[in-house]
Amino acid sequence: MPRKKALSGHVALVAGATRGAGRGIACALGDAGATVYCSGRSTREQPCATGFYAGRPETIDETADMVTARGGRGIPVRTDHLNPEQVQSLVTRIERDHKRLDLLVNDISEGDRHDWQAFWKVDVEKGFTLLRNALHTHIITCRYAVPLMVRRRRGLIVEIGDGDGLHYRGTLFYDLIKTSVTRLGWAMAEELRPHGVAALTVTPGFMRTEAMLDGFGVTEANWRDGAKRDASFLYSETPLYVGRAIAALAADPEVLAKSGGLYSSWGLAREYGFTDIDGGQPDIGKHFGHLFNAPTRTGVRWAIGNEGPRESEGSGGSKGSRGSRGSRRR
Repeated sequence: MPRKKALSGHVALVAGATRGAGRGIACALGDAGATVYCSGRSTREQPCATGFYAGRPETIDETADMVTARGGRGIPVRTDHLNPEQVQSLVTRIERDHKRLDLLVNDISEGDRHDWQAFWKVDVEKGFTLLRNALHTHIITCRYAVPLMVRRRRGLIVEIGDGDGLHYRGTLFYDLIKTSVTRLGWAMAEELRPHGVAALTVTPGFMRTEAMLDGFGVTEANWRDGAKRDASFLYSETPLYVGRAIAALAADPEVLAKSGGLYSSWGLAREYGFTDIDGGQPDIGKHFGHLFNAPTRTGVRWAIGNEGPRESEGSGGSKGSRGSRGSRRR
């Protein structure tokens, strides 16, 4: 008899499943046997025509097909997550079809490039649009999806962020977005704990997304050649790596103990023992820890936990120089 897959019978919603981390997460959940609703705005009939991803070929239909081919069940649902009515309709469909939702992954991104310059030089209206795309969408989706979990007193919400600490991320709006995503995971965990539902944040590393591979002029077959342009590319990971991290969390019966936390793909790989598709365990955190060793400009360092801001101690501010990492999630 075939061995039962870890997430057989589980129902997941990956909001922002068109490409990148969202696609990798959906595929990993498919590997584990889950039913995965793949939402986003890019479909075969209506491909992306605006923003950073304009003209790119990836669609939620393609992602859903990949999920099904891997042993799960992929269901594409075109959804604008800034539209509460569309999100509510998506959740109503999930409730009607399955009477449950075990996992919600929020990977809806800003959808456009940031202005990597000082905040007093950026386009403010564009910055506000990026904030709405990357934060309002997450809050709206949680607002309508979470009651399905609260009703059953079980479930997991995963916010996909960028960066495993409170270091500055290079430009104001990007920093606000990614720090807020982490805070959102923590805040929801505070309210959800009495209801048996977990919420947390996971950061991938330097991902070899479809757009990133194209930008480096390489494919997954020869991706190491990208190190000729950026040596850190040797420490990159496929989107499936963070997907396997989410699948491991979703299958962990003790995941509530992790609620509110901020975790990395590489840290969870060490904990749960999964690997990337080549059998390795890339660790961009360790790489950047060696690469950057400069104090912060402010003289204080924020920290996750109860210690609060404290005086920088030279190497203690090493994360303050990692802002450029944010641009590597594309």
